[in-house]
Amino acid sequence: MDGIDDLDPAVIQTWIERAQLENDGSIAFREGIAYLQSLLTLLIPEETMLLPNYPNPFNPETWIPYHLANASEVTITIYDVRGMLIRQLNLGHQHAGYYINRGRAAYWNGRNTVGERVASGVYFYQFKTESISLLRKMLILK
Repeated sequence: MDGIDDLDPAVIQTWIERAQLENDGSIAFREGIAYLQSLLTLLIPEETMLLPNYPNPFNPETWIPYHLANASEVTITIYDVRGMLIRQLNLGHQHAGYYINRGRAAYWNGRNTVGERVASGVYFYQFKTESISLLRKMLILK
């Protein structure tokens, strides 16, 4: 485990729910649940954000980090400078949390929908959830 970014809020929420079912009323038990709840608060961002991809510029692969304030379906769509669809990354249902490090951030291998490497240049990536759409640009240098 590399740090707090590796903790899954959904797992901690499950621990809290299970612990509450087994609660014996003791001070230690209540303190344990309170600790898990405070940890959960640290793991859920207040705002959904799309962060700069890294590395940028890149060749041939990059990671796209983001913060998700609420659980949602997440899609990242990559476009060229003319607005043509290059690739869509359907990330599925994501729990609220920080998706920053390489184990959790979205990954793009620099290939289009048919598996071909894309040309050098500027590309845009659009992050969509059920309630927000955000856009950033990135650069591929070969």
